[in-house]
Amino acid sequence: GENYVMYCFHSVEGFSKFGQYYGNGSTDGPFVSTGFKPAWLMIKSSGSSSNGWYIYDNKRLQFGTLVDGQLYANLSAAEDDGNRDLDFLSVGFKPRLTDTNVNASGSTFVYMAFAEQPFKLSNSR
Repeated sequence: GENYVMYCFHSVEGFSKFGQYYGNGSTDGPFVSTGFKPAWLMIKSSGSSSNGWYIYDNKRLQFGTLVDGQLYANLSAAEDDGNRDLDFLSVGFKPRLTDTNVNASGSTFVYMAFAEQPFKLSNSR
């Protein structure tokens, strides 16, 4: 008798990537390959209902490759201005902290990422 909304996505090479990675609890977190430099990323621990959906982007609080702020998709605190650092790299991302929401040792995290330049083999200028 309840109403539900379901959003379904799939990876599109050079545009978006959906997958999972395993945390290592280190400030040198696991490298996650997306095949492109992310512009927008959402991460969620699959084993914890109390952890939020963390959203990172390349427009706010970025220092080189380091992204230092996030939005919360499902928490009353709308955003945070630091302490959950990760790197947006040319072909993926890498957590740079031990925070249990994005890099707890032995935990599985699901993610969805969208590319900064979402064109696979574009030659346009």
